[in-house]
Formats: sequence, C-alpha cells, structure tokens
Amino acid sequence: MKPDIVLYLLRHGETEGYKRAYKGHIDIPLSKSGEKQAYQIAKFLREYSERYELKKEVVYSSPLSRAKKTADILAEELSVPLEIRENLKERSFGKWEGLTINDIVSLYPEEFERWRRNPLKFSPPEGESTEDVSKRAKAVLREIVDTHNSSQIFIVAHGGINRVIICNILEIPLENIFRIEQEFACVNIIEFYGQNPVVKLINGVFWK
Repeated sequence: MKPDIVLYLLRHGETEGYKRAYKGHIDIPLSKSGEKQAYQIAKFLREYSERYELKKEVVYSSPLSRAKKTADILAEELSVPLEIRENLKERSFGKWEGLTINDIVSLYPEEFERWRRNPLKFSPPEGESTEDVSKRAKAVLREIVDTHNSSQIFIVAHGGINRVIICNILEIPLENIFRIEQEFACVNIIEFYGQNPVVKLINGVFWK
C-alpha cells in the first residue's frame, strides 16, 4: 500500500560553539562540519526518496540560521522550494539559553529542581514549557500535512521540537521526550496513510 505522504523530519547539522549548552532561540550558525553533514544527508535523501512514486514537493524550515542553512542545502539538492515556518523554531529556554546544565544548577537551583520534577509544565525563566512547544508543534505539523497529498515533504528543525513532534505522532507522554535521541543531521521518516502516521525511522544518521 502506497503512502499518501512521506514526511522527512531532520535536525540541523552541527553548530559552532559549545555543543552541550542550551541554544534555544540563539541564532548560532552551522560549523564547517555541520555544512558537510548537511551536504551528505541531502545526497542520501535525494537517492532514498527515489524509492517512492511520489513527487518531492517542498522543504520547510525553522527560521534560525542553523536550520535554514541545512534546509538551503537540502532544497538545492532536491530542486524544490524552501518555506520558513516560525513554529518550527527550537524551544525557548529563556534565561537559560547559552548555559550548560552545570551553569543552570549553579545559577538557578530552585528553578532547575522544578524543571527536573515536572518538565512538562514548568518553563525556564522567560522560556517555554514542553506543553507550550507541543501546542505550536501540533499546529505547524497539521498545517503542513493538510496542505499536501501524494507527495514527499521535508522539515528541517531542531532536537527539542523534533522530539515533541515524534512523541505526539506516537502518542508517547511528553514527559518522555528525552528518551528519544536526535543527533545532528539526523533523519526521521514518517509515512502517512490518510490521517494515520507510521514511523519508519527515528534518528537515522547517514553521514558518519
């Protein structure tokens, strides 16, 4: 049975700067290694997508440059247009952005403990909770899926929002988002049969 839609959900490539800091809405560019990853994954997807008898239609991207650069490379390789969606931005970590876990524990011990106990509802100071991210993730995914039929579509976003999207598709409690790995330049593949999604791949890494 042929799917109606094939959705490829990607995380951007490796970024500049310390990798274990919370970047959130900070607009950090891809590193040179990240650009190479993006080119390699784009070539893989060009070949892989040929197995489906469905047109390759569009690449959607977060507006943050690390995602957009990855998406630019993918769109060029696939010869499809690129569209930006604000709701694909990474989770906002507010005052925690740019900090490591050790920094946060030291500077915001009470807030971090609340985060540890209830990551679903608690938001970092001036940031978003997991529930906040889930609301916008559901909205943007529904908009994208409802816009297309008989096609292959590509989304380039971030580890945090990708985890939420995958949890929502699989109906996994959002408290478990960190049980899903999302490496740099990874690929998740979801086939849609009508309104019914089937997850074919999570965290596929093809550039190593």
